[in-house]
Amino acid sequence: MQNRIDSPALTVPGALKALQGLGNAVKQTDIPDTTLQLVQLRASQINGCGVCVDMHSRELKNAGEAATRILTVAAWRDVPYFTEAERAALALTESATRLADSADPVPDAVWDDAARYYDETQLAALVLAIAAINAWNRLNVVTRQISGEWVSQWITPSQPTSRAA
Repeated sequence: MQNRIDSPALTVPGALKALQGLGNAVKQTDIPDTTLQLVQLRASQINGCGVCVDMHSRELKNAGEAATRILTVAAWRDVPYFTEAERAALALTESATRLADSADPVPDAVWDDAARYYDETQLAALVLAIAAINAWNRLNVVTRQISGEWVSQWITPSQPTSRAA
């Protein structure tokens, strides 16, 4: 396996800072880090981004998340390990990531369910987080970035926030 080119985010001056700035802005809201990481992991799974699946799985593990939650994100509808708020965020993530799969890619029911758990600022932050991870996924997939132990240098240390699962 070999990447096609170096990461565009590391190659184009200012790109990394801009992408990280978007992520940092989202983190300034009061959406739980775990929810954001679940969103990032799920979008990355859908998009087949090995770098991001690797990174966000590690972040969740480092944050103290139970393996059952990390390993079942792709089947979140069929397991009991996620809160209703997390489920709403994951449904929004899937809809917003799969825009071309439906004539109504983000149905009102998906949006309204998310709005039951998140206020306007939080919804805006979720939309930005979903857009940002989709951008990262596309950069990595198009250029065939290869994951590996190097991703650990990009993971921000966090305090355990685990729930029993």
